[in-house]
Amino acid sequence: MQSVAFETLGCKLNFSETSSIRRDFANLGFRVVDFDQTADIYVINTCSVTNDANSSCRKTVRRALRRNPDAFVAVIGCYAQLEPEEIAEIEGVDVVLGAKNKFRLLDLFDDFVKQEKTLIYNSDVNEAVDFHNAFSSDDRTRAFLKVQDGCSYKCTFCTIPLARGKSRSPKISTVIRNAEKLVREGYREIVVTGVNTGDFGTGTDENFFMLMQALNDVQGLERIRVSSIEPNLLHEEIIRLAASSGKIQPHFHIPLQSGSDRMLSLMRRRYKSGLYRQKVEMIRELMPDACIGVDVITGHPGETDDLYQESFDFIDSLDISYLHVFTYSERPNTHALTLEPVIPVPERKKRTHQLRRLSAKKRYTFDTRFSGQERLVLFEGENKNGFIQGWTDNYIRVGVPFNPALENKIMPVQLGKQSRDGFLFGKINQELLEQETIISSLTG
Repeated sequence: MQSVAFETLGCKLNFSETSSIRRDFANLGFRVVDFDQTADIYVINTCSVTNDANSSCRKTVRRALRRNPDAFVAVIGCYAQLEPEEIAEIEGVDVVLGAKNKFRLLDLFDDFVKQEKTLIYNSDVNEAVDFHNAFSSDDRTRAFLKVQDGCSYKCTFCTIPLARGKSRSPKISTVIRNAEKLVREGYREIVVTGVNTGDFGTGTDENFFMLMQALNDVQGLERIRVSSIEPNLLHEEIIRLAASSGKIQPHFHIPLQSGSDRMLSLMRRRYKSGLYRQKVEMIRELMPDACIGVDVITGHPGETDDLYQESFDFIDSLDISYLHVFTYSERPNTHALTLEPVIPVPERKKRTHQLRRLSAKKRYTFDTRFSGQERLVLFEGENKNGFIQGWTDNYIRVGVPFNPALENKIMPVQLGKQSRDGFLFGKINQELLEQETIISSLTG
């Protein structure tokens, strides 16, 4: 029996796709092991978002070959689609599989013996028109459910349309079957994910609002989150559904990229700052306790000092909870390469640092305003320095003294002060805790 190990570089969508490929191998009798263990086959699912894709891929290949110099190494995914020849030059890589072929590894090989020359299976990304169902099933509490792939937008900085093709999605009925399977396997929470998740159903008679309605009706599913949704696709009916639902969690992650209308135009984004503010204010009005996360890019070509300050001031003025800040990096074949002025890398990093400090301030303010309140927490299973941690409905990380009986349980927890590690200390009613421990010992 051959052993196989997987490593995912990049986003939650990549993670869900890796999980699906892993299941395919396991179902055919392969022994799945951790990536840092010796394996006969190593599969590396790559990302293309930043300019360190080559370095990350190369280092990961070396890690694998240190464990087993004779291992079969497959590099798949977005970077494999964009730069197959570059990957083929990495010593030890046996096959490179792009967007259309990454799910065909088991069809293309049956013996997985080391190749004399790297094989490349790459098609025009526009041929990647099929939708491959994927969902993660490694974390025992939350599962990432892929509902959409590709993107038809033309943002100046992004290579995703080149790596994954046009926007596409399955039927709602298919998504619901996958969700019901995850519920039967014991998952309490599903995170809906995609490249441009809110674009679900484009070109059909279905849409993202209809999908969320259907997921909301899945029996046994207790929590639903949306990994990310574009502000122009976050329609009022979706926000109102979340506000009235007992399952859709009060947590929104909404890409902004810049708070300057001039920069949004240069980036070819499909909204202005005013619309973004309207979405935030509507969420706050209907769900005052909601967590709101924001994606921002610093140092994009054209972002003068004045435009950066305009963006910073806009973000500072928003009632949001945290930021994901990305430093702009040049990507081949993107329109951003034609724009000026080009911002020096040290200045880009300086701006990133400033916005991350702002994020830390907003995160602390948001989290600690709930100290003393009681909220439901879904606990994970890992023992982290004597604590078992989990997430509240509104995405606050909480830790209580480790108790294995709490794994995959949703419990009311009184929130306390913030720890040095950034989570809030929590306290569970002793009687409830004892009941849960007894039940766990009887069923375990």
